[in-house]
Amino acid sequence: MDVNNLIGMANQIGEFFESMPDRKQAVEDIATHIKRFWAPRMRHAILESIDQKTAEGLSPIVRDAIESHRQLLA
Repeated sequence: MDVNNLIGMANQIGEFFESMPDRKQAVEDIATHIKRFWAPRMRHAILESIDQKTAEGLSPIVRDAIESHRQLLA
């Protein structure tokens, strides 16, 4: 699994939701979108990349969404 591809996909999701006026809701919606539409192995790969500090390039809002909703995504 190419983590850089996952980071790019996650950042595209983040770009869409980042325009929402309520950041807390945007963060929740990003995590919910990833949970609904990503396969478990994709979610595990990006979580592992964050844990290993190799998720360079991940936008701040996406990182916040993944880290704050880790239990939902695991």
